[in-house]
Amino acid sequence: MRQRVRRMPRRPSLGVDLGAVFDLVGGVLRWIGVAFVVPALVALFDGASVWPWLAAGAAATGGGMLLDLLTHERRIDRIGTRDGLLVIALVWLLVPMFGALPYVLAQEPQLKAPVDAYFEAMSGFTATGGTVVPDVDQLSAATQVWRQLSHWLGGMGIIVLAIAVLPRLRVGGRRLLQSELAGPTEIERLGATIRETARRLWSLYVGLTLVATLVLAFVGWVGLDDAMTPWQAFAHASSAMSLGGFSPQGASVAAFAPISQWILCLVMVVAGLNFLRLFRVLVQRRPRALTRDDEVRLYGFFLASATTLLLVELLSSGIASGESALRMAAFQATSIMTTTGFATADYTTWGGLATMTLLLLMFVGASAGSTGGSIKIVRHLMLFRIMRRDLAQSAHRGVQRPVRVNGVVVDEQALRSTVLFVLLYLFVFALGALGLVIDGERAGVELGAFDAIGSAAACIGNVGPAFGSAGPNGSYADYSNLSTAILTGLMWLGRVEIIPVAVLLTRSFWRP
Repeated sequence: MRQRVRRMPRRPSLGVDLGAVFDLVGGVLRWIGVAFVVPALVALFDGASVWPWLAAGAAATGGGMLLDLLTHERRIDRIGTRDGLLVIALVWLLVPMFGALPYVLAQEPQLKAPVDAYFEAMSGFTATGGTVVPDVDQLSAATQVWRQLSHWLGGMGIIVLAIAVLPRLRVGGRRLLQSELAGPTEIERLGATIRETARRLWSLYVGLTLVATLVLAFVGWVGLDDAMTPWQAFAHASSAMSLGGFSPQGASVAAFAPISQWILCLVMVVAGLNFLRLFRVLVQRRPRALTRDDEVRLYGFFLASATTLLLVELLSSGIASGESALRMAAFQATSIMTTTGFATADYTTWGGLATMTLLLLMFVGASAGSTGGSIKIVRHLMLFRIMRRDLAQSAHRGVQRPVRVNGVVVDEQALRSTVLFVLLYLFVFALGALGLVIDGERAGVELGAFDAIGSAAACIGNVGPAFGSAGPNGSYADYSNLSTAILTGLMWLGRVEIIPVAVLLTRSFWRP
């Protein structure tokens, strides 16, 4: 008699290659560990303790190497779509965790609480610019440098940098780059490979930062702005290019002369454009890449409209007049809409029209493919055209009118994804604002409903400063630990654009 061999049931496998995911995350952490050398050198020359920075760098590099050992150098050149979403969610969660380590280890008086340190690091790497530090001027030199450096590294994107430097990432790099660049932007090859595209994006980012730094330093050197030292020039140029908003000055950009404010306003406008388009214009000398772009035209319209509304408020209320009013209106409209968060005045003291204008601008954002946060101009453009099409079809039911952007028909899947993102964005924002109000009542913190709405909008949009105590002249220091954690989560969700995290929570994501 032939014996039957009883087959053991197969264990269900995951639909995600965790080995490849952790291997790639490990590679990113190794490179981030190298960045801690910069603040360590600053601390050495400043006569401060070096070991917190070296320890944090060693922890990041060691953590990356450990992940490499555990995954046995898995192939990451063919990373899948689902793998890429998990990589993005993990990288933006873990990198700020290591970035917060030196704040705690150094016992920085205003950042020694772990929840505050993580908030500050998350704000830095996500280029948000909100802070829990009441007195920025009192931070150590190394901490100041690290805040600005984390801003700049996170602006173009840590994963874009990883694609540029990791030699093993080839085919899967396109999926990662598509997911990492802010907003629904079509990846245009700027080189023979996707790795070359990432390198050219970073080269453009470095070049523009260098130009902005030199221009600002020149303004200080010739005596047009004595406060603009070379260090201040780099700090504010890098912050403006990343659309972050951190400043070593407690008064932010208000500490500088009008000419510096106009220059930074222009830098923010440029940084708010799609970097893929900027490369076509500045490097390949194809100006029509911008002049014929629907998103650029709407971007300019929003900026002009918001500046006009703020200018009307400033002139009618007598807060400012002439060039000063125009500069304040243009700068603040640009800063909030591009999600930078710089300030030249305490806009919380302006009237109701200005307050509502700035709040609405927090939901606009810059262009897709820029370093900005929030919803993005192209999504607003697609929503407007979806509404126009559906209204036309309501009147003429037999009419088929496709939605076009730049003359190209947008497929229905992309349109549904846009609507889904906006709905999820508004839902998470509302949930976050509600959580802040509830926790404010629990903790006995004086937090009005409007201030909670502003704080939630500023953090999920990666804007930074909000209203009330969290306004441009204040900080988030008065918020409870739970509220600080909620705001940190909103910054994280805003930077990864919600979808990767939402997908992770579905069963289908993990099924093969």
